[in-house]
Amino acid sequence: MLVEKGSTCTPSPKVAHITTIDLSLRFLLLNQLQSLQAAGYDVIGISAFGPDVPVLEASGIRHIAVPMTRRFSPLPDLLSLWRLYRVIRRERFTIVHTHNPKPGLLGQVAAWLAGTPIIVNTVHGFYFHEGMKPFWRWFYITVEKIAARCSDVILSQNREDMLTAVTTRICSPEKIKYLGNGIDIARFNRDCLPPETIAHTRATLGIPPDAPVVGFVGRLVAEKGILELLAAARQVVTKIPQTHFLIVGPLDTEKADALTPAIAADYGLADACIFTGMRQDMPELYALMDLFVLPSHREGFPRSPMEASAMGVPCVVTDIRGCREAVTHGRNGYLTRLSDVDALAAAILDLLTDKEKARQMGQNGRQMAEELFDEQLVFARVKAEYARLLQTKGIISSAETAV
Repeated sequence: MLVEKGSTCTPSPKVAHITTIDLSLRFLLLNQLQSLQAAGYDVIGISAFGPDVPVLEASGIRHIAVPMTRRFSPLPDLLSLWRLYRVIRRERFTIVHTHNPKPGLLGQVAAWLAGTPIIVNTVHGFYFHEGMKPFWRWFYITVEKIAARCSDVILSQNREDMLTAVTTRICSPEKIKYLGNGIDIARFNRDCLPPETIAHTRATLGIPPDAPVVGFVGRLVAEKGILELLAAARQVVTKIPQTHFLIVGPLDTEKADALTPAIAADYGLADACIFTGMRQDMPELYALMDLFVLPSHREGFPRSPMEASAMGVPCVVTDIRGCREAVTHGRNGYLTRLSDVDALAAAILDLLTDKEKARQMGQNGRQMAEELFDEQLVFARVKAEYARLLQTKGIISSAETAV
C-alpha cells in the first residue's frame, strides 16, 4: 500500500488512466484501477462517454469524459488532444497512464504539454505488424516513436514487443519493461460452476447436450480471424456435422473490417453458428466449449485464451506475437500459421476427436493460468513501477510507500 488512507503526511497521488472508450476501462482495467485505489492512489478514468461509465462510477472510479474516435482522423484528433490537455492541466495529475495507440499518442503528448510529472504507457500490442503495407507500418512506428518520447516508462504486455520496440528504434531498452497480462483466475474457474448452471446456459442457447462446441471470443472484425474461422468451420462440419460454433463478442462498426452475424450464411453455416453479442456470463460460456479458437492477425497479449485456459479449455490460436505468450504449442493448445485455413481446421478436428489430448491440454491450461496469468502479478508490477518513479522524481519518500 502506498500510504494509509486518512494519513496526513502526503496527499494521495492522483492517477489518470486514459483509453479511447469506456468499455476498455470497464472490461480491461477496472480490477487494476480498484487495486490501485485500494493501495492509496486517487484513481480517475478518462475516455469517451458510453454505457459503461455508470458501472465504473458505481465501482468507485471517477470518470471524466473526453470524446475520442478509434480511427486516426486529424481534425477530431487535434480537438481531442486539446480537450485532454485542458483536463490534465486542470486536474494536476501526478501520473498519467495511457493505453492503446490513439490514447497512447494523444494522452501522452497532452500530459507532456501539461507538465505531468510521471507519464506511463502500456503497450497492449503494437498496431503495426509484418504483413502491413510499408507506408502504414512506417506510419504506426512513427506514431509510437513520438509517443515514446513523452514516456517515463513503457510497460509491454508481451516480451516480443519489447524486442520490436528496440529494433525499430521506438525506444531504448532501458525505457521499456515487461508487464504481462492477467485475468481474475478465481472468477474463471470451472470448479466454481455447478453443472446445472452450465446445462441451463447450453439449453438457453439452443445447443444440444451432445453437440461439440468450438468457441471464439472477440470483436466481430476480420482482423480477429473470423473469416478464417468460418472457412475452417466449413471443413469441420463435413467431418463432424453436429459441431456448433459459439461466437461471443460485440459488433465494431467503427472499424473498416467490421463484420455482422449475417456473414455465417455466406459460408453455409447459419445453423451451425451462434452469435451471442456482448455477454457478462463469460465463465459459463467458456464452460460450454470443447475448445477455443482465436485465429487473429494481430494481438498484444490476448485475454480470451488466458480465460479459456483458466477454465480448462484447450486453445487453437495464430502463431503470432502476443498469442505465443498465451499458448505454448502442444501444452495448452496449438499454434497455427496465420491465415492457414487447412491447418486451423486440422487443429480443431484433432482436439474434437482426441478427447484425452484435449482434456490434458485443458488441465495444463489451468495450471499455466495459476502460474502465469493471475492479474495480481500485473497489478503488483504496476504498483512497483509507480513507487519507483515517485521516489526517483522525489515526489514521495521510500518510507511513504510502506504499509
